[in-house]
Amino acid sequence: MDLEALSIFRTVVHEGGILKAARKLHRVPSSVTTRVQQLEASLGAELFHRDRQRLHLSPRGQVLLDYAERLLSLSDEARQAVVGGAPSGVLRIGALESTTASRLPAVLAAYHRRYPEVRVELSTGTNDALLALLVARRIDAAFIVEAPADKSLATMPLFRERLGIISAATHAPIVRAQDVQDDSVISFPDGCAYRRVLMRWLGDRRVASMRVLELSSYHAIVACVAAGTGIALVPQAVLATLRSPPVLWHALPKVHAERVTPLVWRAGEVPPALAALQDSLRQSA
Repeated sequence: MDLEALSIFRTVVHEGGILKAARKLHRVPSSVTTRVQQLEASLGAELFHRDRQRLHLSPRGQVLLDYAERLLSLSDEARQAVVGGAPSGVLRIGALESTTASRLPAVLAAYHRRYPEVRVELSTGTNDALLALLVARRIDAAFIVEAPADKSLATMPLFRERLGIISAATHAPIVRAQDVQDDSVISFPDGCAYRRVLMRWLGDRRVASMRVLELSSYHAIVACVAAGTGIALVPQAVLATLRSPPVLWHALPKVHAERVTPLVWRAGEVPPALAALQDSLRQSA
């Protein structure tokens, strides 16, 4: 069981199959298949359940994946410690779409200029989806909103966000939850931390009868709001990045409006590329 075999195995899992993994690794599919089969033979364990052309990770494969992630990360860290110099390799980070659009362009541009040998792989998703990826070792760190009280995770508070409700330009002022009792809510799917903020502001009684339109793009959300489809809660910084039809901004009470975006990672696991990102963020802060 060598590191290259573990890397190929991990890529097959992350890419969801042999063909996509082969494209990612710039190999022919038969080579990837052979390496996976050799790894299974050396371990004497079936790592995947095979269903026609699809692969499903087996329980033993899931156990190996956890070790593979740690071994490959430790290998990168050891290589960097011995060789020295600037970080290299892959940095896998996750971020909310709002953070990706409004906060990360300048951060990642500066990081790339300083560390050109690091390839950044960015995944976007809801707060809860990104936490799941982090715990599963699919990403190295994530920019989220609500970090759980979990000692296995470390956090660095970063960006201050101001949240507010947007409505069509013809909507009456919104001060209380009763002011939107006839409106639909346009929101990201379940797992979105900002959606939970809105639910808390609306209250249990309103939530029970609420009509929700789930979208996965702020461009689509703002466009629907402008067209009069409903109301939405968005970070103020996002509106500044969008060229969209006019909408009205309605302030929320401070307890709901103010949030801080942290960077979250697995405690004690800071590969050189992630440490370099943390240093860049501290300096910019």
